[in-house]
Amino acid sequence: MRTITDVQLRAVCSAQTPTGPLAVVRLPANVYSDELPVSPGNRVLLLEHIQDPGNVGTLIRTASALGFSGVILSSESADPFAPKAVAASAGTVLSVWIRRTPSYRDMAAALRQRGFHLAATDMDGTSPLSVLRAPRVVLALGNEGKGLSQELLAQADAVVRVPIDEEKAESLNVAATGAICMFAAMSEGPQKRPAST
Repeated sequence: MRTITDVQLRAVCSAQTPTGPLAVVRLPANVYSDELPVSPGNRVLLLEHIQDPGNVGTLIRTASALGFSGVILSSESADPFAPKAVAASAGTVLSVWIRRTPSYRDMAAALRQRGFHLAATDMDGTSPLSVLRAPRVVLALGNEGKGLSQELLAQADAVVRVPIDEEKAESLNVAATGAICMFAAMSEGPQKRPAST
C-alpha cells in the first residue's frame, strides 16, 4: 500500500473529484471469450447492444446487489471495463463473472440447455414478471432505443413487460427496467444485514 497526495490522486484519476482509494487490478480471465464458467450460478443477466457505459455499469451493480452471478454482453454493448462503466458499477464489476462476445446468443442457448429459463424484456411482452422467479433464469435486456433483436426474442422462453402508466410515461430507462426485473427475479425479499453488536 502506498499513500499519495491529493495532487497525485487527481493526476492519475479520470474523475473530477476522486475520493480514493485506488487499486490496479488485472482483468478477470475469459471476459472477452464465449466460454461459460463451469458453475454459472442460477441468475444471469444478458445485455444486448446496451450502448451507454453508465447503463452497463449500473446494470452490473444492480445485478451484483440482487444476487445475479454473471453478466453476458454482446460485443456491440459498451465495454464493462471502460472507465465510465467501472465508475457506475461502483467496483461491483469485479464481483460477478462477465463475458462480452459476439456469440452471446449461443451462450444463452447453452445456458438453456443447462436448464435455464430465458426471459426477454419487450414493450409488447405478455408474460407476468413472476416468470422471472424460475429456479434458473437468464434475463435479457436490449438496446436503449431499439430493444432486443427479433432473433433473441424468438429464442426466449418468455417475453415480459414492466407495466407502466403509459399516459404519464412512454417507457422506462433500460437500467430502471433491469432493476425492476432483477428484483422480481429474487425468490425472496432482500436480505437484511445482521444487527451489529
